Amino acid sequence: MDLNRNNMKKIALLIAFAVLLFVGLENFQKVTGVISGFFALVSPFILGGCIAFILNVPMAFIERSLFGKRREAWARKCKRPVSLVLAIALVLGLVVVVVLLVAPQIARSIGLLSNRMPDFFLKVQGWISELEAQFPALSGQLSNLQFDWDTIDWGMVGQTAWDFLRNGAGDMLGSTFNMASSIIGAIVNFFLGMFFALYVLLQKEKLGRQVKKLLYAVLPSPKADGFLSICTLSQQTFANFITGQCTEAVILGLMFFISMSVLHFPYALLVGALIALTALIPIFGAFIGCFVGAFLILIENPMQALWFIILFLVLQQVEGNLIYPHVVGNSVGLPSLWVLVAVTVGGSTMGIVGMIICIPVFSVLYTLIRTATNNRLRARGVPPEKWGDSPQKPPKGKTGAKE
Repeated sequence: MDLNRNNMKKIALLIAFAVLLFVGLENFQKVTGVISGFFALVSPFILGGCIAFILNVPMAFIERSLFGKRREAWARKCKRPVSLVLAIALVLGLVVVVVLLVAPQIARSIGLLSNRMPDFFLKVQGWISELEAQFPALSGQLSNLQFDWDTIDWGMVGQTAWDFLRNGAGDMLGSTFNMASSIIGAIVNFFLGMFFALYVLLQKEKLGRQVKKLLYAVLPSPKADGFLSICTLSQQTFANFITGQCTEAVILGLMFFISMSVLHFPYALLVGALIALTALIPIFGAFIGCFVGAFLILIENPMQALWFIILFLVLQQVEGNLIYPHVVGNSVGLPSLWVLVAVTVGGSTMGIVGMIICIPVFSVLYTLIRTATNNRLRARGVPPEKWGDSPQKPPKGKTGAKE
């Protein structure tokens, strides 16, 4: 190999990378601690960026609908703050409506369940009596389970309880303090992220110009163009995903509302709205609505709860095989297998937020890898028949011959 200046530079970078990798593996716990601390430091800004991107979709729609063709000075000044306020009001209004629908019904169902518990225990006692009558041997086993309260050492019980309270009070206090600190930290991070999102949305054009100037000042023009094209692809993919996911959630909620109304299930509007809200979480979200809906219906009629679960499974199959691939899958261009992988990876690393953002992230990576692979194959002259792709058909009215 010719040891010119470029090759020496590559060798030096490779050696430096190997040394850094070795040191990082030797101090793996410290490295992970530094990375965790860094992500904890920037997590409000990451959250703010996610909030800004989500709010940008309804905000841009409101801007186009209300101020799209207006060129007056007052319209240019008012369109951004007015559209932002309306977008926030729309999102908060949907959440508040669903909460006001769900919370009273859940509280009512819990109260109804507590009132019916004595009757339930009486039924259980009746079943036990019937079993004792039918199986005398079982009656003897049940009688052996009775406690002799006179033989219990109450002094030992009191001493054990006192030792538990004395030794566990510090741990309980520490756990309570840690939980309270986590809740306060989450609230602070949310408000910091919200303020950051508002600033980004109000100044997004200015921030975009600043980022472009910095890129073209630091990177060569082709690399800056490539990076900006990736950013544009990411923005379009995320926007299409949010729009498609919201459309799919509304369709699924309407399907449940109509089918439950036709079949005379209780809480049709409530369950439909709840499933529409939870369906915003890809794949697994609707099951949360199913659990709450089945619980509510169980209090009214246990048999209808069973039929509701069957209805849910049927509608989930229709939604997963017909609606979701066309509405969401086509909007992001990601096959269903990689959608499942994205949801699994995102949920295991970042919870619900990871489930939501990993699908468009995987879609962007999938598009970039597919484009790079196809370009590489074409550059090497590999025909499409060898790597499993069918040759593209010429458009109607044209032949494949060169003009």
